[in-house]
Amino acid sequence: MASSTAPSQDILIVLGVAGLVVPLLKRIGINSVLGFLLIGLLLSPGLLGQAAHQIPALSAFAITKPEEISRLAEYGVVFLMFLIGLEISPQRLLTMKRLVFGLGGLQILISTAALFFVIKALSFTDRESLILSLALSLSSTAIVIQIFADDKRLNSGAGQTSFAILLMQDLAVIPILLLIEVSSTGSNNLIATDLAIVLGQAALAVAAIVLLGKFALQPFLKLVAGTKSSDLFMAAVLFIAVGAGVLATSAGLSMSLGAFTGGLMLAETEFRRAIETLIEPFKGLLLGAFFLLVGLSMSTSALLQSPFHILILAASFITVKALVLFGLARLFRLSTATAIEAAALLSPCGEFAFVVIAAAKTIGLLTNPETENILLAVVLSMIAIPVLGKLSQSLMRRQAKATARQAFETQNIPEDLAAHVIIVGYGRVGKMIASMLDEHEIGYIVLDTDVKIISQAKQAGKQAYFGDASNPEFLSKCGLSTAKALAVTMDNASRAEEIVRNSRLEHAALKIIARARDEAHAMRLYAAGATEAVPETIEASLQLGEALLVETGIAMGLAIASVHERRDELRKALGRPNRREMLNKRVVSSE
Repeated sequence: MASSTAPSQDILIVLGVAGLVVPLLKRIGINSVLGFLLIGLLLSPGLLGQAAHQIPALSAFAITKPEEISRLAEYGVVFLMFLIGLEISPQRLLTMKRLVFGLGGLQILISTAALFFVIKALSFTDRESLILSLALSLSSTAIVIQIFADDKRLNSGAGQTSFAILLMQDLAVIPILLLIEVSSTGSNNLIATDLAIVLGQAALAVAAIVLLGKFALQPFLKLVAGTKSSDLFMAAVLFIAVGAGVLATSAGLSMSLGAFTGGLMLAETEFRRAIETLIEPFKGLLLGAFFLLVGLSMSTSALLQSPFHILILAASFITVKALVLFGLARLFRLSTATAIEAAALLSPCGEFAFVVIAAAKTIGLLTNPETENILLAVVLSMIAIPVLGKLSQSLMRRQAKATARQAFETQNIPEDLAAHVIIVGYGRVGKMIASMLDEHEIGYIVLDTDVKIISQAKQAGKQAYFGDASNPEFLSKCGLSTAKALAVTMDNASRAEEIVRNSRLEHAALKIIARARDEAHAMRLYAAGATEAVPETIEASLQLGEALLVETGIAMGLAIASVHERRDELRKALGRPNRREMLNKRVVSSE
């Protein structure tokens, strides 16, 4: 009777971890993948299982039969590979071909070659060393992409570079798994014949995918979508993902390879985005079960017996890959900051190391006991990813400050600046203002705290200077006393108020036009001394109202007059002071 209830208890624990524990860990900054790994280690027979012998009450929380959830974990990898197939569309690969095939391809090859000698020193055979070095050359797509997504930095230089490399690594998983399957039937030494067979099978698989996707699956999904039944569409997608895996299994390939081919078939169809959205919740739960199972399968006794050996292994893998990644990134003329961050996040190992190593162990290609220590080193390296990401960002901030200090010290601000406009902040708003001043031949200078923005402005022929405009001494050097007007355009509300306040104290008669986020911010800017504070939310509403009036038949002149009248009313409501009174008060106070 107990044996019949154990599977239900284990599945219940998995669901509880996914639905309750992992979200709590995410709230304190722990990635969900790492959460599943750590909880898997905690619930493993080596830790909680042993503790349950001393405290029987803990047995309710211990997973006693990890094999019972192995099928659930396998489906997690299946859906992950299905989604990767959806991502790897020919169009996307061509758009990023330089980084994907160039940088990503070289990273895999050079990292594998370097790691091969590290693994070989641990008394592995050539075949085992090659399999392990290929597995360790891959990084964690699940963790790295989630870090960039959480920070809203997927479109940054490091985000795009990391995505391109990870895309190539995901693509490389397929031939690596095929290589393992072919190697199981070959001799002890990998030879060119094995590689030729692998490449031939891959080419045939791609050809079959293109034909089947074009003539069968797309029309099938169109037929299902035509029923306008979301339940039927979901069933069809799940059928394709799992069915492709089952077909691959019957042909002697792995289920994950089949799922990948199924996703690749649908990558160029109009259903791709809808399928990704539909599969994501299933993938999250099932992939969580996979990482939980990985944690459960780890030998905690090995970690306790030789922790320093495993730490050295993890550090070695990270160091080798980091050097390769940084060197290649610089070779491809990526910025130092991008190279540092990409190397820090991609140098640890990833989830596919478990998939590749498990596939090799299943068919008897990895029998060395040291493999268990390597798996533990993989786990430790993945745990280090968020820490390495924070360290790289800290290093980049220090480098940016040093560069900014050098730029400030070496720039030469003319002393004869007169009758000019000062634009503080050269982003979207600042550039628009500058173009309007250019149109009317009004002189201006640009100030910003971003060295890159200042460099680009200088290359465009602008009078641009690096510095903090909230510093009265810097503003004085930029000719504040002779300026015609000051335009404060940055999005940082507190800094904008400080700049307005300091500028007003230095120059009582100066016209200060400031960008405001909303009504409350505009009121604070007026109180600080702004001549005009322009709230973005109000201006957008007024422009929308003007367009609506014109489109509904109101004459253009009347519509514009109505908008101007409403703008004046809003300015008064925001506390905009009378200009003459404001000027008189400031002149008196300055005397």
